[in-house]
Amino acid sequence: MTLRVATAADAPAVAALERVTFGVDAWSEGSVLEELTAPGRRAVVAVEADELVGYAVTASSGDVVDLQRIAVRSDQRRRGLARALLDALTTEAAGGGGGGGRMLLEVSAANDAALAFYTAEGFEEIGRRRRYYRDGSDAVVMQRRCRLVTGEGRG
Repeated sequence: MTLRVATAADAPAVAALERVTFGVDAWSEGSVLEELTAPGRRAVVAVEADELVGYAVTASSGDVVDLQRIAVRSDQRRRGLARALLDALTTEAAGGGGGGGRMLLEVSAANDAALAFYTAEGFEEIGRRRRYYRDGSDAVVMQRRCRLVTGEGRG
């Protein structure tokens, strides 16, 4: 499995995994393309045997990085891939990147597996957004202090 910076050419595969993973809350292919290429974004993909098996996207503003998405194909889960994607976005890049900061995310209160993962990765709940998702579930807002790649531009 290889992790690399996402490109515009990855948009169709990312959008396909979006639909499978997030259903009605999935980003459209146009939205995916924008998220992969917009200023202040950082996106990484995991590829195995020339197939996209996971991705993660952040948006940066100053010393705050929002984890916009992280998804792993269902047959590739429980192998440490989500952790590797998260680490790729939060580890200081060689020769540059950010200093101290914090990462924020929102996750469905109904997603026990994701809540357990983020808690194990050092995130703490700091708030809730009631009925945030289309299925009516609350969003749990979590944060973690960490060394961050600020993602100025893409890269």
